[in-house]
Amino acid sequence: MREMDRGKAMRHYAVVLAVLLLGSATEVVRSDASDHRYKQGDEVPLYANKVGPFHNPSETYMYHDLPFCSPANVEKKSEALGEVLNGDRLVHSLYKLDFLADKESEVVCKKKLSKSDVEKFRHAVAEDYYFQMYYDDLPVWGYIGKVDKERKSDPSDYKYYLFKHLHFEIFYNKDQIIEIIARADPSAMVDITMDKELDVDFMYSVKWKETNTPFEKRMEKFSQISALPQHLEIHWFSIINSCVTVLLLTGFLATILMRVLKNDFVKYAHDEETADDQEETGWKYIHGDVFRFPKHNSLFAAALGCGTQLFTLAIFIFLLALVGVFYPYNRGALFTALVVIYALTSGIAGYTAASFYCQLEGTNWVRNLLLTGALFCGPLFLTFCFLNTVAIAYGATAALPFGTIVVIFLIWALVTSPLLVLGGIAGKNSKSEFQAPCRTTKYPREIPPLPWYRGTIPQMAMAGFLPFSAIYIELYYIFASVWGHRIYTIYSILFIVFIILVIVTAFITVALTYFQLAAEDHKWWWRSFLCGGSTGLFIYGYCLYYYYARSDMSGFMQTSFFFGYMACVCYAFFLMLGAVGFRAALFFVRHIYRSIKCE
Repeated sequence: MREMDRGKAMRHYAVVLAVLLLGSATEVVRSDASDHRYKQGDEVPLYANKVGPFHNPSETYMYHDLPFCSPANVEKKSEALGEVLNGDRLVHSLYKLDFLADKESEVVCKKKLSKSDVEKFRHAVAEDYYFQMYYDDLPVWGYIGKVDKERKSDPSDYKYYLFKHLHFEIFYNKDQIIEIIARADPSAMVDITMDKELDVDFMYSVKWKETNTPFEKRMEKFSQISALPQHLEIHWFSIINSCVTVLLLTGFLATILMRVLKNDFVKYAHDEETADDQEETGWKYIHGDVFRFPKHNSLFAAALGCGTQLFTLAIFIFLLALVGVFYPYNRGALFTALVVIYALTSGIAGYTAASFYCQLEGTNWVRNLLLTGALFCGPLFLTFCFLNTVAIAYGATAALPFGTIVVIFLIWALVTSPLLVLGGIAGKNSKSEFQAPCRTTKYPREIPPLPWYRGTIPQMAMAGFLPFSAIYIELYYIFASVWGHRIYTIYSILFIVFIILVIVTAFITVALTYFQLAAEDHKWWWRSFLCGGSTGLFIYGYCLYYYYARSDMSGFMQTSFFFGYMACVCYAFFLMLGAVGFRAALFFVRHIYRSIKCE
């Protein structure tokens, strides 16, 4: 019973933490049930959100950028930060879907389409445009029209039709709305193949149906899509396959590594007892150089600090996901969490970088702190400036308004930067010394000639392949969710895959570090970081495969958004896993050199 109470208490604490972190964004979408209760005839607004090509998720435009019926004064709905970052631009529509009010063939408006209007609609239909709306925080989708390609091989002979009648089916349980479905009437279409003026009566109808589904479970149907048996089988097969592969390979490496290390310890102990003047070989031979601090120590400490912060960010995101914060269509919750948690964890980057920089006998800690703040945010900012300019040129909703940019800048100036500085000051004043079990000689030994496969790039390729092979199946579902319309909600499986990724990265980096030291190459600091982070390069390589082989994305804007932002994500993985690899290698190197007597 005590364990159950403790579990409930921990879950309650996690939920409270999630609410505090997400702030207003969570309140906007997941309101209290009492806020969603209506009486017959009450007005329930239908918000028009955006339109865009179905296969280009980043290329979305405001609903009224197409010549639909629009109010005289388009009234915008106030949105949270995460919703704006997600590209949502909700406005009031002319559709009147009052609670429990059935309607048949109600006219929205009589619209006279000019030739340019017809051309816009035809282009939208040809590009497979869809629309998205929200009704009582429930998503609604539909297509603009359809293309008739039957028995026609020449695209110039295709017929293009615009849907002019939408039928809404709304399910309710007592005084609460549970589900909404929008269907186009195939018998009510307008031929827009030719560039000519048209008079179109846009109409809609509404049918209310009762259901027994409780309000608390109305979003479960979206979660169940990714939890269907066939999908779960693939996920679990992926995990079992990864675990078996990882256990076999890591077990094989661990057995060899432990046996070799044991033989080394016995050999060195025997040599010390019998012949102290005998020439040393292997990793003990370089004990006077292995703890020689790396070149560019400021950059190294900054990379370690950023990687540690990003690892902390990932852990917090997983905690919020596991307690149910990122339920389907919680508009912008993930983006809000990323911005807020990154800002709050910047002190970790400052503390880690400054503390380690001082351990490496660095003196200019202020410059190190500036480098830490710019190492990840700098490339991300430059990428954002370019992609936001592209979005502005396209007139897409992905372009952030000036007010949102100001808010993000204020968060960076008033939260991220001060916490980074405070963390740096705390790290500088911690006065911890680097714990090296061996004294470093004055002059470094010369590294013997090594074969090509012991170079940095081949070692990075070896180090990145094994962790990537453990996660590549799950990557498809993540990409299909982020860069498509598939819903991903199995965060427990994703967390298991993340743990496997971290463990394999740490182990393979340790193994390669040992082989490097055994070859009397003492420059392992940067090598361990690069080998640990090399999985990020493999993920970016998968981006190329996914874009050209598994998706239908096209166009300059979508291409630049996909490869631009995925470059930032893979760079974040590089820093995070690089920090994991170096920490594991440092622990291993300290352990083996403590186990022998070094003069």
